[in-house]
Amino acid sequence: MARSFIDTNLLRRVEQHARFQVVIPNVALALAAIDLTRLVSLSFWDALVVEAARAGACGVLLSENLQHGQVIGGVCVVDPFRS
Repeated sequence: MARSFIDTNLLRRVEQHARFQVVIPNVALALAAIDLTRLVSLSFWDALVVEAARAGACGVLLSENLQHGQVIGGVCVVDPFRS
């Protein structure tokens, strides 16, 4: 009985996550991130996150590490912990 519940719960979670578009880092994304670091004062890793958001057509990026309200390449940064 417990195993059936776990299997059902796991299946439901996988189905929920399957609705999201997954952006896989690649050379083009890394090059875009490098270009972005030249335009905006960001670390490579933050720029890669922003570029992944852009590639995934995300209009809002939740991040406590970037400046709240800043719009970078059409992506609006929102700090979810800001009061």
